[in-house]
Amino acid sequence: MIEIPPVADLVAGEWRECDSVLGFALEDPATGTPTSRAVGTSYERTDAAIAAADAVHRSGAWSARTADERADLLDAIAAEVEVDAARIVELESFATGVPLRQTSILAVILGGAFRLAAGQLRAGWLTSTMPREDGRTALVERLPWGPAACLVPWNAPAPMAAHKIANALAAGCPTIVKPSEYAPHGTQLLAGSIQRALAAAGLPDGLFQLVHGDAAVGGQLVADPRIRAVSFTGGLAGGRAVASACGFGIKPVQLELGGNNPLVVLPDADTGTAARAAADLLTTLNGQWCRALGRLIVPADRADEIVGAVLARLAGLTAGDPLDQATDFGPLIHSGHRERVAAAVDELVERGGTVHRSLGVPVAGNFLSPTLVTGVDPADTEAEIFGPVAAVHTYADLDEAVALANGTDYGLEAYVVGADEDAALAVARRIRAGEVKVNGSSIMSLHLFTPRPAWGLSGISEEGTAETLRFFTNARVVGVEGGFALHGRP
Repeated sequence: MIEIPPVADLVAGEWRECDSVLGFALEDPATGTPTSRAVGTSYERTDAAIAAADAVHRSGAWSARTADERADLLDAIAAEVEVDAARIVELESFATGVPLRQTSILAVILGGAFRLAAGQLRAGWLTSTMPREDGRTALVERLPWGPAACLVPWNAPAPMAAHKIANALAAGCPTIVKPSEYAPHGTQLLAGSIQRALAAAGLPDGLFQLVHGDAAVGGQLVADPRIRAVSFTGGLAGGRAVASACGFGIKPVQLELGGNNPLVVLPDADTGTAARAAADLLTTLNGQWCRALGRLIVPADRADEIVGAVLARLAGLTAGDPLDQATDFGPLIHSGHRERVAAAVDELVERGGTVHRSLGVPVAGNFLSPTLVTGVDPADTEAEIFGPVAAVHTYADLDEAVALANGTDYGLEAYVVGADEDAALAVARRIRAGEVKVNGSSIMSLHLFTPRPAWGLSGISEEGTAETLRFFTNARVVGVEGGFALHGRP
């Protein structure tokens, strides 16, 4: 039996169990059994965390350190995090329902995010010089905005937290992280690893802090004028609230808000390749991820063949306990979320859809078998469901296929499968999305140093290895001009 630690926050160097009770119970997703009441950080403790971060920023104790000094500290954090990585991913699997085989793959991000940020600092990514015509130079320095708030969702919280925290600290920002109230445990252990490294280096307690809670705590962080940059990954409603608060405060905001992502199967596509891609995209993180499959777009004369192949592929998977290494597909995170996803499927059926499922799942727990829905008007499938559910749409020609792929206000990820790679790339270049993958379906980006952009309702401000570091900074340009305005006088 896995040991679940009590939920505790870290404010100004002090760990304290949270006692602000939220309105629901946490669950073991595999059984649906309540485990404890969800709790959060009090208003007073959150305010103290913001004050401590602001004090550190004003002191310059971290921002005045050289890039190499910050890089050394980030490497020390990585070493501490890697000690706890196996335990972190186990807690993530328990809390989210995502199989251990998947969370273990994401473990590379935990320490890797800090090492990548350190490498960018040592490579001088925060400073540059621009030559002038007179032989002088203009120095461009990217400086920290100030205290930063990092808000992460529940589907892969610790890896996303690591990415945001690493870059905020690298930029020189005192950092406060708030994981989702549905999955606090892995990020809490990550925070302990970070704190050990910071304490060993003798750095101020307010440089890195952890708070817990729901939208009220997140809203307190985002609205406070002492918080000068906000990075948020989550749902559209939360993103709109965050954007509104940041707009009022005139502070930069980074939003990744999800997607309704198409997989376009071209007429020459190999059936097995198409089925594998669709099954992967339906079951990665149990279908609970922003880049999951939302719409399967197939040639009209191959629809039955491809749907059948996807169902056959899904039927061969193993559903069960996420902590079992044999499990391919686990439960949804919470019974409340399962009810919302199931209700979305029911609504599609009411609109004329037919449900297709093949993977047997346990009766107990928050399981929902991966689902394809045929026969629904594309106009009724424009919204994100955020679960293992995809609508199937057919097309007669490539123009129609592209129109279907672009037929949503989201624009995060898209996928194209085809035997002729050049032809598939040509179709990919017609799709409005931040990243379009041809003949692939992994959770990783196409390249470590390409951006992860978002279009439409999927968000604003690019994420990425380099982009997130730059997000937490603003530029200052310094140089000798040696020239004066001409107003008719010497």
